[in-house]
This record gives sequence, C-alpha cells and structure tokens, in this order.
Amino acid sequence: MHAKDILIDAYSRIQEEVHAAVEGLGPDDLNARPSVDANSITWLVWHLTRVQDDHVADAFALDQVWLTQDWQKTFGLELPRHDTGYGHSSTKVAKVRVDSGDLLTGYYDAVHEQTLGALRALAAKDLERIVDERWDPPVSLGARLVSVLSDDLQHVGQAAYVRGLLQSR
Repeated sequence: MHAKDILIDAYSRIQEEVHAAVEGLGPDDLNARPSVDANSITWLVWHLTRVQDDHVADAFALDQVWLTQDWQKTFGLELPRHDTGYGHSSTKVAKVRVDSGDLLTGYYDAVHEQTLGALRALAAKDLERIVDERWDPPVSLGARLVSVLSDDLQHVGQAAYVRGLLQSR
C-alpha cells in the first residue's frame, strides 16, 4: 500500500463516521448542546468539514468548496465567509445551526470529493513539499494532511459521543 492509498482510506473513514454521527437525526438533536458551553453535532461536523476544506484547499492551491459551490450561502450562517470555527466562543457555536443533516453530509461529501481528487494525484515526493512556513519547523504536505486527519477524527468522535448522550436520555 502506498502512502496516498493509506490517506485515501483514512479520509474515507472520516466520511463514514460523519454519516454515522448525523444520519437519522432531526434538527433538534443535531443542534442540541449537552451543556451551555458544549458543542453540538452540527457545530462539530461543520467545523471539521470547514477545517478540511480550508486546509486541503490551501495545501493543494485549490479553491474552497465552501465558497465555490455556494455552501456558505446555503448554510446562511451569520459568520465571516472564511470562518472555520477555530476559537469559537459559546455564542458563535450557537450560531451554527441546520434544519437538516443532509446539509451537513452534503457539504462534507463535496469536500471529501475534492480531498480525494487531490490525494489521488499525489506522488510520494509531494508529501515532503512545504505548505506552511509560519511554523518551526515548516509544515510539510504530509504533516498537514495527517494533522487535518487527526483533527477531523477527534471531532467526529466527539459528534458520535454527543449523539450517544442524546440517544441515551
């Protein structure tokens, strides 16, 4: 198995888990927050998708799906257009709401397709390319892809946990 095949498999697992966390839930459960400062399933899935969209697009010099496919308009959130949710206060988390899980999975699936397209074109040497020089040491494409993967898996796990909490009440 080549590195790109491992990455494709790993990112595909995120997609499976996103669908498992969201499907079958109505807006009340998707937008529910276990406590006043906790994140909802909606916020968690939106945020992990925004981070993947933002970071993968930047690393591969692509446009963000959020902007080019009008997801920003479709979601209609009262947030800046490039907002990914990083550092959101409880008040901002509360602004991220949906009326349907299909919106969340639709946006994730669109980002996933762009991610897979970029990953399929990878050569092993590409993983060494520096994509962010603001860090010491500078961030390689391989490190960035693993970082996004780790962040997304953590957040989708949190979404699954919130779903379990909601279903156990």
